[in-house]
Amino acid sequence: MDECRRLARRITEARFVMLFTGAGMSTGSGIPDFRGPNGLWKNWRPVYFQEFMTDAEARKRHWEFKSSGWEQFRDAQPNDGHRALAELEKRGHLHCLVTQNIDGLHQLAGSNAESVIELHGTNRAIECVQCHQRMEPDPVYQEFAQTGEPPACSCGGWLKPATVSFGQAMPETALKQSFRNAEQSQVVIAIGSTLEVQPAALVPLKAQEAGAFYAIINRGPTAHDRYADLRLEGDASQLLVGLLDEVVRLS
Repeated sequence: MDECRRLARRITEARFVMLFTGAGMSTGSGIPDFRGPNGLWKNWRPVYFQEFMTDAEARKRHWEFKSSGWEQFRDAQPNDGHRALAELEKRGHLHCLVTQNIDGLHQLAGSNAESVIELHGTNRAIECVQCHQRMEPDPVYQEFAQTGEPPACSCGGWLKPATVSFGQAMPETALKQSFRNAEQSQVVIAIGSTLEVQPAALVPLKAQEAGAFYAIINRGPTAHDRYADLRLEGDASQLLVGLLDEVVRLS
């Protein structure tokens, strides 16, 4: 509790607080992570972007993988941790939220969409890889379920969930915006991430290098533990609820 109170004090005293969230943020909402003991990559081999673009079987395999988890993503609801972060923002203590997650649960919990930067895209839209038109997912998944064929856009390009695949370039604007915000942060908190995936994991490190107080909240070790000024071990949702309580008490 002393460490939680220490972090809460840092938050209340900072002019600019950035959060960086990963898959551990959403496991409490029933969404599995990718690299954990029961992670998705234990049973599925990811399809690389170049494979998707050039290999019909790879495209089909990608759509089968995405279809298998679509309803779980679609129906997932924010957990107490998501709601705690939204409340911190409403109280003026959170200024930027960078996420590796593709589930959209921060926005559903009430976080301002303008404050959320999705580095790995979103599972809540389908995008054409050629013309970049976006559309609602349900009708496209229904089409694939009926035909078994990877869907195509009216322009002739392949349709794909609007997430960043392995080997696919990350959205340049989102990455640049994240680094700009990192450089002006007084506090950066990484939550529910092993901090191994590059270049996303460089974002909180950039803030730390620029002088920000760096806190990590996670269940299990991370690649950045040696850089952290403070480390909270445990369930992200529970710890964030406790952190919010401390911030409210200090405000």
